[in-house]
Amino acid sequence: MKNNIKVYRAMNDLTQESLAEKVGVTRQTIHAIEKGKYDPSLELAFKLAGLFGVRIEDIFLYENREARNSERKG
Repeated sequence: MKNNIKVYRAMNDLTQESLAEKVGVTRQTIHAIEKGKYDPSLELAFKLAGLFGVRIEDIFLYENREARNSERKG
């Protein structure tokens, strides 16, 4: 899943550590989400959206991997 957390974090002048503290996770979790290595829970996604004052879909972009792979092959 792609996301804009790094962008919103920069816009709000937050470090990974400070963002992690605000939403109750570790810095490593924020890092993994930013790198697309970890998909957040729905609860965490709502927390992040609420913190930045935006909709979840403004931060996260769902990618249908099967459809994307089919497009590449087709």
